[in-house]
Amino acid sequence: MNLWQQWQTDRLSHVTRRHFLRDCATGLGAAWMASQEGALYGKSNAHAASPADVLKNPLGVRSPHFPAKAKRVIYLHMAGAPSQLDLFDYKPELFRHDGKDCPKEFLEGQNFAFISGIPALLAPRHRFSPAGEAGQMVSEILPHFREVIDDVCLIKSMQTDQFNHAPAQLLLHTGNAQPGHASFGSWVTYGLGTENQNLPGFMVLVSGGQNPSAGKAAWSGGFLPSVYQGVQCRSEGDPILYLENPDGVRRNQRRLMVDAIDKINRRTHEEVGDPETLTRVSQYEMAYRMQMHASEVLDLKQEPDYIHEMYGTAPGQESFANNCLLARRLVEKGVRFVQLYDWGWDHHGNGNNTIDKGLKTKCDQIDRPIAALLQDLKQRGLLDDTLVVWGGEFGRTPMRELRHGIVSETYGRDHHKEAFTMWLAGAGVKGGMRYGATDEVGIAAVKDRMHVHDLHATTLHLLGLDHEKLTYRYAGRDFRLTDVYGRVATEIIG
Repeated sequence: MNLWQQWQTDRLSHVTRRHFLRDCATGLGAAWMASQEGALYGKSNAHAASPADVLKNPLGVRSPHFPAKAKRVIYLHMAGAPSQLDLFDYKPELFRHDGKDCPKEFLEGQNFAFISGIPALLAPRHRFSPAGEAGQMVSEILPHFREVIDDVCLIKSMQTDQFNHAPAQLLLHTGNAQPGHASFGSWVTYGLGTENQNLPGFMVLVSGGQNPSAGKAAWSGGFLPSVYQGVQCRSEGDPILYLENPDGVRRNQRRLMVDAIDKINRRTHEEVGDPETLTRVSQYEMAYRMQMHASEVLDLKQEPDYIHEMYGTAPGQESFANNCLLARRLVEKGVRFVQLYDWGWDHHGNGNNTIDKGLKTKCDQIDRPIAALLQDLKQRGLLDDTLVVWGGEFGRTPMRELRHGIVSETYGRDHHKEAFTMWLAGAGVKGGMRYGATDEVGIAAVKDRMHVHDLHATTLHLLGLDHEKLTYRYAGRDFRLTDVYGRVATEIIG
């Protein structure tokens, strides 16, 4: 290669796509940024914010599409899918036909994760009895929850498209069974911002010993700017990993470091116009502010003894009870969306994961904290505008687990996508209500079916957001949480 060829090669190597977008055709990068302004905060979702406003305050409070009943959400996800038939969906026919072969018509056209052959019907291993003013049938293994049932709307007709854990969790939390899409909490924070600029708008708490099967993709920001992704924190130990300064680094040194990085990022944004650079600026600033404020908010020791007794917290360890109390503290401080994941609800009958003993063990862990959370929110006046959501990614079969045609000695149920129960409470939801119904053995929803997309549309509606208008342009098309589906169940809204 001669000197002329070398010069040409070096010159062309500097003509990057970024330089082309910035300099060519009077600034294609600037034109693209302008086109994104409407999709990010403007035309498509009824928000109006300039790029300068975004740079200053990407999580600032934004107005909903219409008056909202809910200002914030606490979402309690039981990873693994609890059995609705053993908790909320009382079916006397299962007691009458316990142990008998399941009728073939109930199996035709169904897809199960593990069942093969003709399984036997399985009745609940625990008693049901009426609870609350409406006399809703609830299992005896939820004694504390029975006390707050009048604040809850039980949705007994939930349906999903997926019967394996990871894709079902992704569908429930992102509206799509494939990774890479924005989570529910990210959409809400994108649409409404957050009321506390010293804390993330979307925070995640995990209990049960491990993450859900979908992993951190369940609280990912997906294609939305990464400032909207969930931030995982802990109710024991360091509240947020890697937040504190390393040994030997003082706070004023950290301030100088953040200022220097921000200056570089701002200049990069001026040159390139990449909106993700704005996110990077805000994330560094948020992390710096959180060093001063997060530890105080996440410190459960500030709560009085009677509150700890009420929730049944477990000092010195990560627990669902601790996370419920922390969720209340977070929404009280203006966090928009708090997501709790509790692992260990996959009761196939293998090992300790049984319907009789294993399910009761898990209920013992969540029953008291959930009742305390609803009561605590109510006594503080927060339940009026805080939406609480509870459920798993799908349901369980009314048949006994029959894996490889072998009847297990223990009691278990397989995955089931055609019918399961979730519940909502607070924020304008009708308490003490039963919505939807399943058939005589609970194998299919037959009345007021509510798909996962309908749940998303309804919860967004409670937050004052039109699910058809809350969109984000990515890869040449407008995306939304509900895809092209979704119906608002106005019947459950007071």
